[in-house]
Amino acid sequence: MQIGVNSTVPAQNLLVFQTKRASFKCRKSPLNSLSTESTRKHLSNLEKLLQKTNQTDSDRVTKPLTNGSISIKRKGLLEGLKLWDIKPETKAAEEMSPSHLNRLQRLLSKTMEYSPRNNLGSRWREYHGCNDWSGLLDPLDENLRREVVRYGEFVQAAYHGFHSNPAMPVDEAPLPRHVALPDRSYKVTKSLYATSSVGLPKWVDDMAPNLGWMTQRSSWIGFVAVCDDRREIQRMGRRDIVIALRGTATCLEWTENFRAQLVRIPGSDDSNQRVECGFLSLHETRGAHVPSLAESVVQEVQRLIEMYKGETLSITITGHSLGAALSLLVADEISSCAPHVPPVAVFSFGGPRVGNKSFVQRLNKKNVKVLRIVNNQDMITRVPGIFIGDNNSWAYTHVGTELKVDTKMSPYLKPDADVACCHDLEAYLHLVDGFLSSNCPFRSNAKRSLVKLVSEQRSNVKQLYTHKALTDDSTLAPLLVGGLAGAITAPALDFWGFTVAWLTLEAAIQLD
Repeated sequence: MQIGVNSTVPAQNLLVFQTKRASFKCRKSPLNSLSTESTRKHLSNLEKLLQKTNQTDSDRVTKPLTNGSISIKRKGLLEGLKLWDIKPETKAAEEMSPSHLNRLQRLLSKTMEYSPRNNLGSRWREYHGCNDWSGLLDPLDENLRREVVRYGEFVQAAYHGFHSNPAMPVDEAPLPRHVALPDRSYKVTKSLYATSSVGLPKWVDDMAPNLGWMTQRSSWIGFVAVCDDRREIQRMGRRDIVIALRGTATCLEWTENFRAQLVRIPGSDDSNQRVECGFLSLHETRGAHVPSLAESVVQEVQRLIEMYKGETLSITITGHSLGAALSLLVADEISSCAPHVPPVAVFSFGGPRVGNKSFVQRLNKKNVKVLRIVNNQDMITRVPGIFIGDNNSWAYTHVGTELKVDTKMSPYLKPDADVACCHDLEAYLHLVDGFLSSNCPFRSNAKRSLVKLVSEQRSNVKQLYTHKALTDDSTLAPLLVGGLAGAITAPALDFWGFTVAWLTLEAAIQLD
């Protein structure tokens, strides 16, 4: 296409214009005159710019252009140049930046996204702890991460199953309970109940007649489930039996938690093998219309082993807080309940110490594998810490292998999150899902949704994300505004719940 200049340029200026145009055509680009040395110097300066990780606020302030056009942020310019192709670390840092709202919107969506389920096949015994998870924890193997989160969600189902109907019938045996499992390839085969051996004086009921299920001696505490899907069995390399146990919920369960003296294990040939009195009470005590937790678990595991005789089986016990403590006692019980018991592994979240060194040796001798997921800021994992005398039989000791996570590594939680948040099960799963290794930050491609975490731990989530959750999803507003109501059924109450009731009960027991 040709443009006629005669019609647009005055005749007296035509000669001058044509001369300048000719000289422009002959002129070389000034970029071609740059030497190789200056180019290297330019790239070196750019490299130094990218290495500045601690920018001041003034570097990020936008400055208006002289021509009055829209201002451009220096950070935006770097993003536009896609310089992370040169420096991969920059991309990871930018993906965790609050400016990436698309990623934040996905994390705040109610659609749960999971890490891929790879075929475990012949390696399933490694992920089940046959080698004490050696080489899989730091850095955390992606398949093991997915399995740990999956077992944690079984415990969440136990919490939900209890809080949806906490009351127990008084004069008859409870009816079978429906449990909404997070994994549809499993089916529930047995409900489990725990009973406290501590009773309440009658005057407590007279003073507080409306406590209801809070003071009941027997309560639904979990379930037994078995994988019933052929494809999932093939993926896992075996048929898995899961025992899931929730944490503390009732006043009498709290009472048992504080009975911290070490007592002998019934039927043990070694008098030095001791466990916490309250945990053993909840494990061994029968209810008025329900068997003890120990009896129920043993009978159901024996039945399932006989039913699936000839198949490759595994038994996985998982629990949070009190449920983590009871998981060890259950594992000890079922590891010798039949001539050929399948491999037994425990995945515990935020569990306290349960027994002494002799009890640890007892579990090791029975080949029970234990993976304890521990938040570095969780106080519950440091108790009981009582030493009575100089004998090791009176000192509490942790069991198994430890996977340690840290609240401070999450870019979403406040570094000074309170004790309840540090013990919360959803916070645990959030930290495991983001964990890479002990010396690496929270992974940028974490999959787990933040919705449940924000709704249950709003005061411990950084303000940017709670505000974004409210503005992006109006359905979350009632959950966040009604945080106190939501907290009543949250696992965080496993630590803070019913403190006043506990003090009342402690006084009542001493007077009884």
